[in-house]
Amino acid sequence: MAVIYVPYGTTEGQTAKIAEFISEVIQAHGHKAQTADINQAGNLIPDWYDAVIVGASVHQGKHEDYVLEFVRKNKAVLESVPSAFFSVSLSAHGDTEDAESYVKDFEKETGWRPAQVGLFSGALLYTQYGFIKRLVMKKIASDKGSLDTDTSRDYVYTEWDGVKRFAEDFLDRATTPGEML
Repeated sequence: MAVIYVPYGTTEGQTAKIAEFISEVIQAHGHKAQTADINQAGNLIPDWYDAVIVGASVHQGKHEDYVLEFVRKNKAVLESVPSAFFSVSLSAHGDTEDAESYVKDFEKETGWRPAQVGLFSGALLYTQYGFIKRLVMKKIASDKGSLDTDTSRDYVYTEWDGVKRFAEDFLDRATTPGEML
């Protein structure tokens, strides 16, 4: 049984939901998992974990600075245990080229090249935004050709089957005898 740490950075909460879902998938396969909001848990990976899956969301074209700092600080650990990275953005819903470029920038800024990367669509949470942000996000959605501009409701684009496959693929790699653990 592996013990897997799932630290994440989130701005509006969708990355936290995805991290929790990954944790549930891991536990359903007989392993232990613990999620942690990096802002609250601190900058170090505890040494009792067998593997790590880091998650971050993209806002205004980049991942959270504190997640970049976390990865830079823990790069040696991330390279010594099975590890993966997942990125959450609205771009993953439509323009995967942009979503991929965010991950390339992340890798360049941190120096960490994860063996496995997941690109997951986020959410438009109009009902949680303030007035100005709601208008800005509606304009962005409209400019990208989206019909999802009714600001009285939220739109969740995360493909949960893809998140499940990502977690299961990670488990297959991380728990194969002679492979990583």
